Amino acid sequence: MRKALELGAGGIEVDVYFADGQLVVIHDDTLNRTTNGHGRVMKKSFAYLRSLDAGLGERIPTLAEIFDAVNRRAVINVELKGAQTAAPVAALIGEYVNRRGWHYEDFLVSSFDHARIHEVKQLCPEIRIGALFSKTPRGLAKLAEVLGAWSLHASKRCVTPGLVLDAHRRGLKVFAFTVNEPKDIARMKTLGVDGVFSDFPERV
Repeated sequence: MRKALELGAGGIEVDVYFADGQLVVIHDDTLNRTTNGHGRVMKKSFAYLRSLDAGLGERIPTLAEIFDAVNRRAVINVELKGAQTAAPVAALIGEYVNRRGWHYEDFLVSSFDHARIHEVKQLCPEIRIGALFSKTPRGLAKLAEVLGAWSLHASKRCVTPGLVLDAHRRGLKVFAFTVNEPKDIARMKTLGVDGVFSDFPERV
């Protein structure tokens, strides 16, 4: 996250699980690939998770630590991965807005599980939500609109001129993932998307 900020990224995306009463930021639902630990994230104690090396001596961060590190220098897109994430994420965002001077526009909450982002919207209507789609069902933009989404997040292979046009007509932003290759970055720009998720922000 610090590197993304150094490279001038306007937003960062993190994946969140609720484990042992804590919101922890890690991509996979297991520890094996990105840490020196083993097993499922949500089955471990917070003390065990914090004891692990997540690369170059870094610990698995909490979501609050990510918020503090970013400190309003970029929009934070929180993707809800595990169960029971909606309520504590909504509460944490509310705390940063109401007690620390942040704004709801500093955040975006997304998920492939649309019930979770619907729950966030019910808990706090001011929080912007993004609907994630890995496939292209007909009426994708309409589905996102019905959910009350602010943005539609689609795989780069699903992004078409028609999708972008339909979404924009409905007042939705369109963000494509995961866009790493220069040719794909150029194609997304030509299609008129509002932003991309990339592992290489310097290329974008």
